[in-house]
Formats: sequence, C-alpha cells, structure tokens
Amino acid sequence: MNIRNTLGAGAAGITCLFAAGAEAHTFGAAGAGLTEGLLHPFIGMDHLFAMLAVGMWAAQLGGRSLWLLPLAFVAVMAGGAGLAQKGLDLSLVEVMIAASVLALGCLVAGSIRVSAGVGMLTVSLFALFHGYAHGLELPEASSPLIYAAGFVLATTCLHLIGIGLGIRLRQSQWLTRIGGAALTATGVYLLASL
Repeated sequence: MNIRNTLGAGAAGITCLFAAGAEAHTFGAAGAGLTEGLLHPFIGMDHLFAMLAVGMWAAQLGGRSLWLLPLAFVAVMAGGAGLAQKGLDLSLVEVMIAASVLALGCLVAGSIRVSAGVGMLTVSLFALFHGYAHGLELPEASSPLIYAAGFVLATTCLHLIGIGLGIRLRQSQWLTRIGGAALTATGVYLLASL
C-alpha cells in the first residue's frame, strides 16, 4: 500500500468525523427533477456513507452478496418511498438512518460474515427508512418519477463506488477497519446530533 492511498484513506476518515448531519432532508425538493434526485444522496452524509457502506460490506461478503445486497437495498428503498407516498406514518426515520451508518460501519470494520439472506435482510431494514425519507419529498418534486429515478440511480452508483472501495481495501485489513471505524464514528455523531 503506497503512501498516497494511506493518506487518502486517512483524509476520508477525518472527513467522516466532521460530517454534517442529515443534510439531504433539509434542501427541499420544490421543483425538483432528475438533477436534484441524482444529487440528493450525495449532499447528505447520512445517505452518502450508508450507501458506500452497503457496497463495501457487499464486497467483503463476496459471492452472491456482491450484487444481492445492493439490489435488495435499492428495491426496498424504492418500496419505502412508495410507502411514504401512500401516507404510511413511519416513526424514528432519522434515527434509523443515522443508526444505519453506525451499524453498517461496525459490520465493515469487523468484516462481519453472514449469509446472503441475512445480509439482504439487514440492508433492507435500513433501506426502508432511507427510501421513506426520499418518498416524503416526492410530493414537492415537479416530476416525482423522474426525481425518484434520480435518487435510485445515484444510490446504485454509490453502491458501486462502495463495492470498488471494498474490493480495493481487501488488500489491507487495517485500512478496512479504519474506514469502518470512521463510518461508525459518523453514525455516532449523526445520532448524537438528532
């Protein structure tokens, strides 16, 4: 592992410690379309880090989990958005989103091995709340389906980036642990700031 990669991982970890809380839900979606849907998961550290962590954990698990976990997350996230549209009242949404960053960080840091089914159930639980939060903003969007397509595409891209990171970090267990610990610390920070 060269010094540039080590410094990059350290900088990413430090950035996680100073991440802003739940910002993706504060910009509103008035007039939002594809561009805003694409940007949404990138502007809130809660969504950004959870999506990356899903990809990283999927890469650690390998095999069928490599594609089943991200696929389950995206599918259940879309379903969660639909539940919000139907008016289902889901409580503790922001708490569960912050908890997802913490829990997924722990799973990555500990390189926790589970079956593909258990992994899918785990990420699906968190995806429900992430999707619900996205769905609450759909009525404000000028084109709800286009906005939704944007956040689904962005989430898929973040999962793919996380998979790439996870595969790259397989070569260095200590960097994986540092990355997971940084995600966990971010989750603690997000929970404390609610």
